[in-house]
Amino acid sequence: MPAMPVGHALEVLGEVQGGVGFITLNRPAALNALSLSMIRAITKCLLVWREDANVHAVAFRGMGKGGPFGVFCAGGDIRFFHQAVLAGDPRLEDFFTEEYAMNHLIHRYPKPTLAFMDGIVMGGGMGISQGTRWRIVTERSRIAMPETAIGLFPDVGGGFFLSRCPGHLGEYLALTGEVIGADAALRFGLADRRMESDRLEDLWQALGAQGFASATDVNSWLEFQLPHTTFGEKVDTQRIDEIFGLAELKAMVQTLERRADDAWAQRIAGALRQPSPLLLQVTLEQIRRARHMGLADDLRMERDMMRHCFALRAQSEPFEGIRARVVDKDNAPRWNPPRIEDVAPERVQAFFVSPWPAHAHPLRHLLN
Repeated sequence: MPAMPVGHALEVLGEVQGGVGFITLNRPAALNALSLSMIRAITKCLLVWREDANVHAVAFRGMGKGGPFGVFCAGGDIRFFHQAVLAGDPRLEDFFTEEYAMNHLIHRYPKPTLAFMDGIVMGGGMGISQGTRWRIVTERSRIAMPETAIGLFPDVGGGFFLSRCPGHLGEYLALTGEVIGADAALRFGLADRRMESDRLEDLWQALGAQGFASATDVNSWLEFQLPHTTFGEKVDTQRIDEIFGLAELKAMVQTLERRADDAWAQRIAGALRQPSPLLLQVTLEQIRRARHMGLADDLRMERDMMRHCFALRAQSEPFEGIRARVVDKDNAPRWNPPRIEDVAPERVQAFFVSPWPAHAHPLRHLLN
């Protein structure tokens, strides 16, 4: 099934076949990390196909270095974020506004959508996949929202979909950036069906060969092709809820650290001591606020938060995190403040004050 570039964006391939629109993220050397041009190309496809009566569903996949699948999307182009801050590039603002609008479009799409969540599915890849109706995982799926490691928070609607995981799993995934597999994703409500990776190409091709006449036909066919499966991997959610249900981040970490004979507790405590203490506190507040928000309100809140994240430019936490983890790779970020115990509550609350009046918010048009 040949696919054509969308406009001049060779990093996104799109075509319609058999009543289905197919989108392939085609930036394998960067693990399909989203650029602004990719966001625009995906959005263009979705808007055109939404109005096309001959398109009854949309499917997403990623291109790996060896061919289709193997990698879905590792997130946003964080090197661009770093360069844009240094250059004062206004496209940094466009990136987040347009990405969040795209996320909303996928969540509210009126036709069946599928995401082949094979391989790495993180950050911006979760922003795409979590809005789809059919989230398909495989034995190769590696799923996470690891933004706190670089001084950010789980955006792209992360507040919305993580906060709706059972119990306090949302806080756990958001704060630790823990990588989970297919079975855990199904248990946590972050995936719908599991299949073996060697069947993905056959399903992709079969979608384009059916000649669907309606969205109902698509859903009925997929129900038959993708039966429910039992979970293999078990997760101890009781102790996760016990820790991550505590009111304060400081209490979580100190409780874990006191459990000297518990290897899991020590590992998680160590993981929570690595990211930006400020953005960890902000992330905890984000998840708990989002639990009571609709999608559009959550995305507007996250857009506010992202503006605040980069307000200090080269002195910001994400700039320092990207420098340390990705650019210089010294893995020694200089967080401000350096300890969880030293984060002032007023600094956290400042992230939730919108820099825009409601009538001028860049995402004011989104509906819950």
